Amino acid sequence: MFLFIMSTVKPYNSSDKTKKEEVAEMFDNISGRYDFLNRFLSLGIDVSWRKKTTKRVKETKAEHVLDMATGTGDLAIMMVQNGVKKVTGADLSAGMLSVGDKKVKEKNLSDRITLIQADSENLPFESQTFDAATVSFGVRNFENPVKGLSELNRVLKPGSTLFVLEFSKPESFPFKQIYNFYFRFILPVWGKLISGDNAAYTYLPESVNAFPHGQAFLDLMEKAGFTNGKQKKLTFGIASLYSATK
Repeated sequence: MFLFIMSTVKPYNSSDKTKKEEVAEMFDNISGRYDFLNRFLSLGIDVSWRKKTTKRVKETKAEHVLDMATGTGDLAIMMVQNGVKKVTGADLSAGMLSVGDKKVKEKNLSDRITLIQADSENLPFESQTFDAATVSFGVRNFENPVKGLSELNRVLKPGSTLFVLEFSKPESFPFKQIYNFYFRFILPVWGKLISGDNAAYTYLPESVNAFPHGQAFLDLMEKAGFTNGKQKKLTFGIASLYSATK
């Protein structure tokens, strides 16, 4: 049921385009304002979430990391600035990658970060290439989450870890009520005003609502071939950092 719901939640609900085509179009449309919107709409909390993810990756001593759904490269940049030797960032959106490439060059990190356009369900890498993989706020945009997770499993070396940073749903009062109000009424309005895309920040709460968080997502990771799945709730459950081993 969750897979069906996730695959039918699309940014523009066009009848002649797939979800991945619409997601790429959406991120191309908002790429120029994406970083500002991230900081503004999350009140900067997203930075602390990426720091926690980076710390966990560093603990694995991974030297070459795949950052899937890398967007404008924030997590990739943070990882190499904190000791990871090499990161390959992949994303569907050429617009987001263009912004990310400028940031990488400005920080003189082109020798350690490579950004490429790629589909999560058909990765252009040999099996057992990477020491770890990350996905930050991207799995809910996969058209087929199990297929995308399975591809990540394929390109990881045995014993490597996948880290998935994603929105989840607070369950305790009053954070649940505050979260729901913000996602339903505040975020879409400001997102539309700043990004200029009427669908992008309506799609965000819809896709989060459809996302199988908690144990349901751990079950998807297991279905994709991972073991030892764990969930760490962040900021009262607004987001979660999942990890699992190949």
